[in-house]
Amino acid sequence: MKTSTAARYRKRTVAAPAGAIADVAFLLLIFFLVTTQIAQEKGITTQLPPYELQPPPPMADRNVLRILISAEGQILADGERLPREELRSRIRDFILNPEGAAHLASAPNKAVISLQHDRSTRYGDYLAVYDAILSAYRSIWEARAQAQYGTSYEGLGAARQKQIRAAVPLVISEAEPSDVKR
Repeated sequence: MKTSTAARYRKRTVAAPAGAIADVAFLLLIFFLVTTQIAQEKGITTQLPPYELQPPPPMADRNVLRILISAEGQILADGERLPREELRSRIRDFILNPEGAAHLASAPNKAVISLQHDRSTRYGDYLAVYDAILSAYRSIWEARAQAQYGTSYEGLGAARQKQIRAAVPLVISEAEPSDVKR
């Protein structure tokens, strides 16, 4: 048999083992899955009240401070525009009612903060208002701890912290988002 000269000089192709490439890809995948840390977002931690069959008793209007956040980030406290810097002191005054005003909470343990925001409110604006609410409560608890026990709130034991929180409970009522009118 005669072979042609073209067939004699044809390059022979060498096949690379595909199994080794699959093994290396699998090992790289495992390596990156094991060594990569996935950032976990932290949200607002709140404890919901226990479910009760009976609705809560009606509450006097004076014991509810209604805070609305518009889509533009404007804050309305009981219908009045309020700069973000003044929100904390407004909440403190509402809860403590130092002058006994008829439009503020009748007692610190009856004060409720009602929070509602627009569907288009930026998350940062919502968090700033929520932080102002928590900050107002923390400052009240701190002042009570200093007045009653002469130490910081964080330095108190769990039982004394619970006493202070019973006198000034953190009560935030969040309404469904809606279209808040300015």
